Amino acid sequence: MSWAVVTGASSGIGEWLARGLARRGHSLWLVARTTDALDRLAKELTRDHPGVEVRVRPCDLADPVARRELAGELAGFPVEVLCANAGFPTCGALTENDPARELAEIQVNVVALHHLTLAVLPGMLARRSGRVLVTGSTAGLQPVPTAATYAATKAFANTFAESLHAELRGTGVTCTLLSPGPVRTNFYETGGIPRLTEQRILAWLTPRRVAEAGLDAMARGRRVVVPGPVARVQAFAGRNTPRALLFPLLRTAFLPRLRKARSNGR
Repeated sequence: MSWAVVTGASSGIGEWLARGLARRGHSLWLVARTTDALDRLAKELTRDHPGVEVRVRPCDLADPVARRELAGELAGFPVEVLCANAGFPTCGALTENDPARELAEIQVNVVALHHLTLAVLPGMLARRSGRVLVTGSTAGLQPVPTAATYAATKAFANTFAESLHAELRGTGVTCTLLSPGPVRTNFYETGGIPRLTEQRILAWLTPRRVAEAGLDAMARGRRVVVPGPVARVQAFAGRNTPRALLFPLLRTAFLPRLRKARSNGR
């Protein structure tokens, strides 16, 4: 039986990663804080995909003790696929945000990604078989004032995934970076900017489309996938625009939209 672990599986991209993996015949560990949502998804997946086993594993990945217990369980389990997808944003001036929330963001977006990858990787290497899919972001390709911590955490995720991809070459194990741009999920409500999704210019993708792009790229062992034309433009601009030009563009074009979305969402 091929087992896949999906973190942040209760909604959004994580939910559709789980659906896509079940459709491809993988049994699943669903990891998130929200037990009710995981239970509903597990029942649906086992009903729709006979032969697929689904385990619900509630865990607050921001809690080091709870995360250590989960990592220990996964280290002794034959995990074939890890989708390190859990993450959330904070929005606003750094000094105006809740310091505890900022620290939790780093724990989930960075430390949990690193911790769980280290837990499953030795077993994959010993079996010479395994796939890691890391959900990064185009936001990690440039500084994002008023989302400084989020952009920094995704810069780590992006660089970690691409570095690991090269490091694993020839081992039978691969790591793929899924780097989405705007995706229509509850992600922005969590970050306190729910009305940002009203900005049609961002050409929002569905989480299903993003998840399927990630799973297809992972199956082919690709280094990185950036779904959608808007995300690809963001990625190119983030990598190549001189910072002396980028910051004025952010101040005049993007940050006013972000502030409006934040103030209206309060």
